Amino acid sequence: MDLMDLLAHVGGPKGRADTSKIEVANGGKTVVFNLDEFIKKGAPQSELPYIGAGAVVRVHDLPQDPSDNKAQWVRQSSDASIYVFGQVNAPGRYRFTNEMHFLDILSAADGPTKDADIHNIRVTHRDKPYAKVSRLNLSTYFETGDESILPLVKPGDTIYVPEKNKNWLDKPKEKTVRVLGAVKSPGRYVFNDNMTILDILAEAGGPDERAYISKISIVNMSCCQGQARTFDLVEFSKTADIRMLPVLRAGDTVYVPDRRNSFAEQARLGLTDIFRIVSTIAIIGAL
Repeated sequence: MDLMDLLAHVGGPKGRADTSKIEVANGGKTVVFNLDEFIKKGAPQSELPYIGAGAVVRVHDLPQDPSDNKAQWVRQSSDASIYVFGQVNAPGRYRFTNEMHFLDILSAADGPTKDADIHNIRVTHRDKPYAKVSRLNLSTYFETGDESILPLVKPGDTIYVPEKNKNWLDKPKEKTVRVLGAVKSPGRYVFNDNMTILDILAEAGGPDERAYISKISIVNMSCCQGQARTFDLVEFSKTADIRMLPVLRAGDTVYVPDRRNSFAEQARLGLTDIFRIVSTIAIIGAL
């Protein structure tokens, strides 16, 4: 009786059996048998592990979905798993074989969330004697269908999907533009030469209701230390003349002032206070 006869005698592997790692302990030695690979090769009898009297055969269960039962997948061997972290719908540790690829494991984790930055996915390859991290722009794959873009992943690797608008934390300040003041999402934003001040303002959510958009300041720190100029978005919106757009480079700072701090607003508030004082005096005089 060989291993195949023995498995058939007990009714065969169940639906959740991990047939890629069947353990056979015999004569003080343990071998791991890959039944899936054995069948693919045409079931050569010479590759079956020896079964003798007293042998023990153990067939592991496949882990449950990490979102359903962590107690199952935690027991799984790490060298047969891939770790998926970050902005996916079901982060965790997943069973992985050499027949699977990157999209299989991303699908198993229920795909990226709506907040995922699919342009900057990272894969840490842990099967090498040296450190290696691959970067993937999944958006480019969806646009081109180029399979060569997808990283080759192995059991033990780690996949990290970052959150949107957080990738600037990993960029040096010389490759970003700071957007400060009366915008909806102030912060540091990744900038390239194809972008303009309009793109950067859009990235920051646009000016808020307090913004004084006639006096937007651009401080050029990249080429001209300390040089600043003013951009009038109101005037630009009247003509859409791109020649009015200021030169913006990575490393610069864009500041959108608050309308309440403008000279005109201060003057208006001052006149309002004067009118209130005069009105109060007039009321008192009438009493």
